[in-house]
Amino acid sequence: MPEPDNVALVYLRRIDEKVDRVIEDVRDIKFRVTNLEEGQAGILRLDRVNARLDRIERRLDLVELPH
Repeated sequence: MPEPDNVALVYLRRIDEKVDRVIEDVRDIKFRVTNLEEGQAGILRLDRVNARLDRIERRLDLVELPH
């Protein structure tokens, strides 16, 4: 494809390429943030499971209570 003679078209194409890169970067960031949110939700669920397990162990007298 021959280069356009119009300088404005050259700059517009460069801007278009840069915008495409920014769009791809934003997609990547959104993907990573979603993964972080899902991981955080898993940690919160695990924390609740641990709290429930602690209560069960205390009710069954499987752990010593601090004096």
